[in-house]
Amino acid sequence: MKLGLIGLPQSGKSTIFSAIAGARGEDKASRSDQLITTVKVPDERVEFLTKVFKPKKSTYAHIEYLLPSQAPSAAGAKAENAVLTQARICDALIHVTRNFTAGGLEPGPETDFWKTEEEMILGDLVVAEKRIERMELDAKRGKKPDEEEHSLIKACRETLEAGDPLRVNPELATAPTLRGFTFLSAKPQLVIINNDDEDEALPGWKRNPPNVEMMVVRGRLEKDIGTMTPDEAKEFMEAYHIQESVLDRVIKRSYSLLNLISFFTVLNEEVRAWALRQGLPALEAAGTVHTDMKKGFIRAEVLSFDHLKQVGSVHELKQKGLVHLEGKEYIVKDGDIIQFRFNV
Repeated sequence: MKLGLIGLPQSGKSTIFSAIAGARGEDKASRSDQLITTVKVPDERVEFLTKVFKPKKSTYAHIEYLLPSQAPSAAGAKAENAVLTQARICDALIHVTRNFTAGGLEPGPETDFWKTEEEMILGDLVVAEKRIERMELDAKRGKKPDEEEHSLIKACRETLEAGDPLRVNPELATAPTLRGFTFLSAKPQLVIINNDDEDEALPGWKRNPPNVEMMVVRGRLEKDIGTMTPDEAKEFMEAYHIQESVLDRVIKRSYSLLNLISFFTVLNEEVRAWALRQGLPALEAAGTVHTDMKKGFIRAEVLSFDHLKQVGSVHELKQKGLVHLEGKEYIVKDGDIIQFRFNV
């Protein structure tokens, strides 16, 4: 899963990204001037399973955060469009808005948010209109359009023409048929209000954006905390009433935003956690682990982490009838420990 950081110039996107990447010294990689950090999702269940199964290796689930590049010569709308275009590949967006004074500019997080929001709506509208034009042209040439796609795209155009982001209609925003269009306004969005060091409060807005989550981060302060020793960081976090690192807070919001759960596998002497969208079946979970498992899926042997923690061993769980075989339609639950049976 990948989340992209967006926002106007001087909103503090780079500072927030550095705070996230620096909270536990996570690695940063540069790809075509983009910055990507892959962060480990802390999970005490992995530690418990490691004690039970004693594997050679334990692997936590991971999430990627992308900071789009911005050409040095780009400015204004061109810079914004460059950032938004790169964010289209992401599963969700983290929208950073400035709520601190910088360079003589007064904070205006609400105004800044709606400016970027309108750019995304306009960009999506252009995509929808071009697709409708193409489909109607094909129809004149005798090529019958996909009725479902045509209907959905027209619904997108109507929503966007009304000035609304596609996420106001969750069924439309998540329609599998539209996935390839990578509509920005359809993506789940977390708004980070980037406050001054001393400001802990979430500002009140006159107009709350639809279907987004919001949180406060004191970017400059929390970036500095990420460079400190553990003792120094603890002291500063207590002084500034910070309960958790910015990374841990963002990870929790990312899981909520993307509606993710974690399931576990014990395979080839490795205990591993995997992130999966809630509500998906065992077949999709198998594909998350390996494409061959999905292709040759036979059954999933499933047991609950909570049951294992209560009972203590897989052998006892089997004796109690708490290990069960499931088919490809079984809906995976958070904490499931799964062994996939497959044949290719």
